[in-house]
Amino acid sequence: MEIKKSEHADLERGKGTSLLIGFVIALGVMFVALEWTQREVEDNSEIYSAKDVSLNEEMIPITLPEKKTVPPPPAAVTKAEIIEIVEDDADIEEDIMASTEDNVEWVDLDDYDVVEVEPEPEEEEIFMVVEDQPEFPGGTAALLEYLRKNIKYPAICRENNIQGRVLVTFIVNKDGAIVEPEVVKSVNPSLDKEALRVISQMPNWKPGSQRGKPVRVKYTVPVNFRLN
Repeated sequence: MEIKKSEHADLERGKGTSLLIGFVIALGVMFVALEWTQREVEDNSEIYSAKDVSLNEEMIPITLPEKKTVPPPPAAVTKAEIIEIVEDDADIEEDIMASTEDNVEWVDLDDYDVVEVEPEPEEEEIFMVVEDQPEFPGGTAALLEYLRKNIKYPAICRENNIQGRVLVTFIVNKDGAIVEPEVVKSVNPSLDKEALRVISQMPNWKPGSQRGKPVRVKYTVPVNFRLN
């Protein structure tokens, strides 16, 4: 029996055509791939260029301050000195300077009395404590005896049974005299008055001294008023 080949079963017949179609498809794919890659590169270049332009546009130029030039001061205008030439035969008015001594009125000092002004004496320092304290003649016992004998108790105070101690301060001068008595602790006006009277009438004391020289000293004496 003879075997017959079918035209549809012949594989060698369409081999060349399939190969050509394959090459065409491969070339087409390669071409598309190349085109796509080139466009992407172009697009990126456009982006980069656009960014560069925007950055350049946003840059703010730095302007340096202009240096102010100070104009030089105007030159001082010197006034030209004018010299006037006078002829020899011209009349020149001479300025006569009057002497001040001609208007002075002289005063004769013999016509006035000369009064000598004495300087005011300086106030001497008053000491509170000195090396040698002032002392009543005869000492403290003699002072108490003087007060006991010379005090006259005011009648109004005796009738009202008023008694107490009056403190009196005074200054013992350089010569021992008692000056400026003052009540520093009062009991009754009548008793205060009697205490001042007795202190003012005291004899001169022995003055106080500082460094061997008599000085003014402030002293305090209590005057006691008691009813027996």
